[in-house]
Amino acid sequence: MIEIVTALREEVGRVVRGADATVDLLVAAATLGGHVLLEGPPGVAKTLTATALARALDVESSRIQLTPDMLPSDVTGTVALRGGELVFRPGPVFTNLLIADEINRTPPKTQSALLEAMQEGAVSVDGERHPLPEPFLLVATQNPIEQEGTYPLPEAQLDRFLFRVHVGYPDEAAEREVVVAAREGLRPAALHDVRPVVDAAALRDARATVGDTFVHDDVAAYVVALVRATRGLPSVTLGASPRAGVHLLAAAQATARIAGRDFVTPDDVRAVAEPVLAHRLVLSPEAALEGTRDVDAVAAALSSVPVPAAR
Repeated sequence: MIEIVTALREEVGRVVRGADATVDLLVAAATLGGHVLLEGPPGVAKTLTATALARALDVESSRIQLTPDMLPSDVTGTVALRGGELVFRPGPVFTNLLIADEINRTPPKTQSALLEAMQEGAVSVDGERHPLPEPFLLVATQNPIEQEGTYPLPEAQLDRFLFRVHVGYPDEAAEREVVVAAREGLRPAALHDVRPVVDAAALRDARATVGDTFVHDDVAAYVVALVRATRGLPSVTLGASPRAGVHLLAAAQATARIAGRDFVTPDDVRAVAEPVLAHRLVLSPEAALEGTRDVDAVAAALSSVPVPAAR
């Protein structure tokens, strides 16, 4: 696991500066079979990070630019007449790594086409189920500051994302490197230097390793307590689901492996609590008016639950 993360950090780092934390979460998602929502303002390399990762992984990848006029069949594929027979023509979702750019710009009907792929690892077209390749990883991006012409993701779909990763502005040193980096026009020249360094077999092996990571009963109880605490917060009308608890513990196991350990600590749980839980919470109207954010609610849950002692 450490070798995979190190190799991918190096390759993505050729193009994107200061993205190690994002790469770690993307690797954790890839090994767990989860999906990632990259959220941030324009121009912070959300799509570029996903593209560099796709090049660094020796798997099939595709990218779709989601727009208001896109139909579900543009994502899943269509049934067409060929040689007098109806033949299924797969859409861009039939890949190992799908980059869905600006997912909140496409209508709910098209978003729901991705929902089945995320949850079931398959799509249904004309009443027939078509399995997706294994592994399948969806990396979606969205810009949270634009409201006009957008369709916010429903809570049920947000709950299917393992992580929501906030991609912010880089620090001054990293931004200086970005500005002076070599380019071909406006395109980063280093993107051509990114090599495939991790294949599907390595991801499957890493998934088995993560599953073998030891979890003490106290740590499991801590995960459950955190999830349940989000449901009792006065600022929250809809707390984290049991699925969120499953995702939180799995993410903590992956975090432990990335750190080189074969057991989970409470710090591993706390490290991934925000990217796993925040996007699953629905704040009360009063809390939203007062400026409370979902990340503030996660912080409140973390502070209200005692951390189990080290053993």
